[in-house]
Amino acid sequence: MDQSRRPAGRPGDPGRRRQSLGRALSPGSRIALLAPVLPALLLASMLVGAGDAGMADLRAALAGGDDSPLQMIVRDVRAPRTLAALLVGAALGVAGMLMQTVTRNRLAEPGLLGVNAGAALGVVAGITWAGAESGLAYLLWAGAGALLGNACVLGVANAGRQSGSPLRLVLAGVALGATFHGLSSAMLLSQPSGYDQYRFWVLGSLAGSNGGMILLAAPFIVFGLLAALFLARPLSAMLLGDDIARSLGHSPRMLRAAVAFTATLLTGSAVALTGPIAFLGLLAPFLARALAQGLAAQLAASAWVGAIVLLFADLGARLVAQPFETPISVLTALFGAPLLVWLARGSTR
Repeated sequence: MDQSRRPAGRPGDPGRRRQSLGRALSPGSRIALLAPVLPALLLASMLVGAGDAGMADLRAALAGGDDSPLQMIVRDVRAPRTLAALLVGAALGVAGMLMQTVTRNRLAEPGLLGVNAGAALGVVAGITWAGAESGLAYLLWAGAGALLGNACVLGVANAGRQSGSPLRLVLAGVALGATFHGLSSAMLLSQPSGYDQYRFWVLGSLAGSNGGMILLAAPFIVFGLLAALFLARPLSAMLLGDDIARSLGHSPRMLRAAVAFTATLLTGSAVALTGPIAFLGLLAPFLARALAQGLAAQLAASAWVGAIVLLFADLGARLVAQPFETPISVLTALFGAPLLVWLARGSTR
């Protein structure tokens, strides 16, 4: 049969049903339907966990009540943890959208820049050489490692011919990330006593978040989110091609460097605060594209969806194996790994 005259599909085809459902709800309608999800998860995060807290306990704790054990748990443990989930989810979601946009690859995620591996190397160095034990020490060492790792990736990607191309950026990130992991393993083998400390950090958790760590990381995350919105317009022009971007007054090379720096700032701050959280930078942009159109709207949706996914995963981490806690990365991987396989299969067809 002539391919040009083949019917688009039978009325009962799954593809046609998905298209009909997609047209039935506009992006604004989808966002409106899901708008109550984030406030509900924020409330659940404050109430769910060890000890049965009710709305009266929550109000008393936030108002500075009588310092009962339950109110102290709500105020000093769950409130910082909830705020950390909000900030880290937004940061990793936006960083993932930036990386996928600049590389034009929906499989890209923040770990490709070597940020996660650099942060892990920084924590291992802090544990091995400086005896780092506190959450604040992990935050500082991980932040320094993330910035150093990304600086190395950018230096390699921008050297020689075809400097700054998306392919060179990804290859440099993968190669140096493997190198950083090797150096981390070598340090841990030289001092095995530090492995127990490192393995709890590297699995990713919000349990260790406190007010001091959040106050230190929050300004960098907020600055990175604002910078991402500022970059949305020139990035949209670059999606039409480097030549069109240059004709509109933008430098593709400088723009890629700015995006890489912003993604590093967001990912480094998030990883330093909670440890590496797998696949969130892949999940949030994928879902955001189904909710919003236009890069600026998709960046905002990625922040919103990232916070929702991380809050949901954190609630699951508290409830799955009570009274113990499951690492968040285990839960995000349950959803992110199948999505990665599905996207990879689709990109090869």
